[in-house]
Order: sequence, then structure tokens, then C-alpha cells
Amino acid sequence: MKTYTIAIDGPAGAGKSTIARRLARELGYCYVDTGAIYRTVAYFFSLIGISPKDQDGVAKYIDELTVEMEYDEEGKQHMIMNTLDVTDDIRTPEISQGASLVSAHKVVRDMLLDMQRDVARKHNVIMDGRDIGTVVLPNATVKIFLTASAEVRAQRRCKELEAKGLPEKYEKVLKDIQQRDYQDSHRAIAPLKQARDAVLLDTSDLDIDGVVAAMMKIVREKIPE
Repeated sequence: MKTYTIAIDGPAGAGKSTIARRLARELGYCYVDTGAIYRTVAYFFSLIGISPKDQDGVAKYIDELTVEMEYDEEGKQHMIMNTLDVTDDIRTPEISQGASLVSAHKVVRDMLLDMQRDVARKHNVIMDGRDIGTVVLPNATVKIFLTASAEVRAQRRCKELEAKGLPEKYEKVLKDIQQRDYQDSHRAIAPLKQARDAVLLDTSDLDIDGVVAAMMKIVREKIPE
């Protein structure tokens, strides 16, 4: 059976996860949040006291980590780390920065690449991340590069953190996002960049419904109903 794949790439805070989840629900696709996968890896190393920058330490202990994805009745992706559900624990600015750093290690990317591709082989999927259209699913049916200004992304992230009871100052969030952008786009392995055949969609002036509508239009030009 032919499967369809939608790759959504873009910088931190562009709304990829929120939008991809909505789009997956409307299309009846599986949603794969690859950012959560790398956050889980970063969380593991933070618990055992290994810096995400420590290449030797990461390589030494990576075999002690198992990462799995499960979906609840509402289609929410849960991250299982060594049999423990860490879905809520990985959503902090510190773990976000750690995910960016740990994802630069080849041993980590190699471990997770087959896992992500296997899901795409078996199901119609929407997968979001930094290198989905360029590395993970280079032959994706649809590729979209979702972005917004750093200032808009910082404002969105502040609202998100406040809603979770984890308020942060705007200036700090903006600085974190700018640092994350630099790390993601300058890493040696699979840097963040727009695939040549991806459609660029700037969401700075769009609300969620507007973004979903724009993305659905892009998808329907490639995938029949």
C-alpha cells in the first residue's frame, strides 16, 4: 500500500508541533514529533549527569537508553524513556537547548534515523523537525518549511510556557531561541535548512487556523483526497 509523507521543517518556536498535530488529525495521519524524540535523549543524559556537548560521554552511555513512542486515544504522542513516560518532563527550555546540542552527535542521529523512517514506511505520516525534508525523509511527498520571525516565536513560546505554569521573561526566551537557531543551523551534521523542493511558509502574521488552511492547500496540491 502506498503511503504519503509530509515533512515539516523549521526553527524552534515556529509552531511546527501544534500545526502538524492539527493537520494530522484533519487528514487522519500519524503525527511524529521528532523534536520530542531528541528532547527525550537530552533528558536522559541530563538525568545521568552527562553534558549534551560531551561527545565521548554520549557515545559511551547511548546504549543504555531506549526510546519509544506511544499514542493515546486522542492521538497524543507519548515519549517513553527506558519504560518511563517522560512526555511532560521534557518540555522545558533547558531540555530544548540540550536537544539541540545532543542532536549534533552522529551516534544519536544514527540511533534514531531508522526508528523515524520505519514509522513512515508503515503509515501515512506528518513528521516535523529540523532535517526531515533534507535527511530523514528526502523523498517526502510534501515538504514545507515553516518559519516566523524570532520575535514572534519568542512571544508564542512565552505564552505557551505561561499556560503551563512555567513563566519566563521575554528577553530570556528570545535569547534562547536565537541561540537555538544558531546551534541548529551551524551544526556539522544535518543542519537546519530549507530543502530545495520545500514550500516556504512564514507564519508571523497568521493565526493557527490561517496556518492550517495554508498548509492544507499546499498538501492538497500534492496529495489527492
